[in-house]
Amino acid sequence: MSFEILKESYSGAVRNVKLGQEGKSVVVGGGTAYPFYLFEGKMPNKPKIAMEVWDMEPDEWPESAIAPFKDVISDPAAWAKKCATEYGADMIVVQLKSTDPNGKNASPDDAAAIVNKVLDAVSIPVIAWGTGNVQKDEEVLKKVCEATQKKGLTIGPVDEKNHKGIGAAALAFGQSVISSSPIDVNIAKQVNILLENLGVSMDKTIIDPTTGGLGYGLEYSYSVMERLRMAGIVQGDDKLQGPMISNIGNEVWKSKEAKQTANDAPTLGDPEKRAILMESVAAVSYLLAGSDIVILRHPETVRMVKSFIDLTIDGGTASSVDEIKKRVSPVDVDLVKLSPKPDLTIKEEEKPKAAPAAKKPAAPPKAAPAPAPKAEAPKQAAPATPPPAAAPAAAAPSAPLTADTEARIRAEIEAKLRAEMEIKMKAETDLKAKADAEEKAKADAEAKKKAEDAAKKKAEEEAKMAKLLAEEDKVRKSIRDKRIKEKESAKLEIPPKYEGWDLLLYRLDRMHKRNA
Repeated sequence: MSFEILKESYSGAVRNVKLGQEGKSVVVGGGTAYPFYLFEGKMPNKPKIAMEVWDMEPDEWPESAIAPFKDVISDPAAWAKKCATEYGADMIVVQLKSTDPNGKNASPDDAAAIVNKVLDAVSIPVIAWGTGNVQKDEEVLKKVCEATQKKGLTIGPVDEKNHKGIGAAALAFGQSVISSSPIDVNIAKQVNILLENLGVSMDKTIIDPTTGGLGYGLEYSYSVMERLRMAGIVQGDDKLQGPMISNIGNEVWKSKEAKQTANDAPTLGDPEKRAILMESVAAVSYLLAGSDIVILRHPETVRMVKSFIDLTIDGGTASSVDEIKKRVSPVDVDLVKLSPKPDLTIKEEEKPKAAPAAKKPAAPPKAAPAPAPKAEAPKQAAPATPPPAAAPAAAAPSAPLTADTEARIRAEIEAKLRAEMEIKMKAETDLKAKADAEEKAKADAEAKKKAEDAAKKKAEEEAKMAKLLAEEDKVRKSIRDKRIKEKESAKLEIPPKYEGWDLLLYRLDRMHKRNA
């Protein structure tokens, strides 16, 4: 019997989203299985790499991050062009750092002008990324949408608090949006529902689940992205089937380890390679979690991550991938000098001595009692070598563990690990139960609201119908009263002198006049 790989069945797929202006666009998403699971489904569109460009000259970047862009770092348009033509970026992300109200607090008009310059400078899709300040982002991104209409821009982040203003602007001027949530599956779904209710198409929406740097929340972000992808393609939740984006470069390069120089942390290795590898490892991790767009900073990271994507999807080996190319002068660190002096002394292993067997007391000597002290000498066994200087009590801790002690310690460790695992599983179960309860409460609330709306609508229709019937009855009564009055007046008009044929002729004549 041949071996068959067990395959997962998928009820949904990642939505295809087209970003950029016609002729300058790329398509992201489209996967029908978990990321890179080509034995179960397809990845028609490879994950895309976006490079970040700041709208101001960075003042806290380490030398290794500035080196590739030092000739263009003060000109966002030239910077973007270099990323697109020399470093092979698929997309450009304009980080609108100058608009931060806690920093330069640049105006929305200034931000819109810079985004327009970048759009004109490159022939690849562009994303405008705010600072995360809800109020200022709404002001800035609304203006950017208006100033760049019909240019295929993508804007973000958009969250629960500013989705109305930014979503309406994106809808009015034909831009795509990035819906952002704080590492939470339920909120991610809620933001997408709010945007869709506003009129924003899910075909123009990218999901930003929030990105953590390597060692700074990556595991939490990774697990949430896994749940988002599972909900979308396994459970068929159409609100969570959008492509995902990860703002990696901005998170990794602001960490302490990425900025430390050789003098600050000499034992952490080459500062330039260290930061590039941190960014590369984070990028690969987020790609495996399901990210369709990764935002990177260093061109060496871009090159290596692109190689990873191509080799994983197309096949091949990494032997042809070049090692990291340095742009900063290497730093010599004498690790031997920094390392502690090794202790090469070898201590003789001291084994616990068995207690001497009890001896019968020797018979008292018949001779004179003077040599009595010598008679006690046989009670002590003369050692072949001099005893160790340390007392037996001090040597006891270095003695090897007995089988019972080792078993006891192992049992304690296993019990501790089991307890920690149970606590972790309980926390996960509680979290899932809470999420399910919130989902159920939300569904119940929606059903209740729907029922209330239906009841309200029915009551309004019944009231409207009752009003129409009342008005109809009123009109009918008015007509009936009018006819009665006419009949009564007609009776009054009949002269008493008409009788027989004269009365009939009078009535016919009157009828003809009324119908005339």
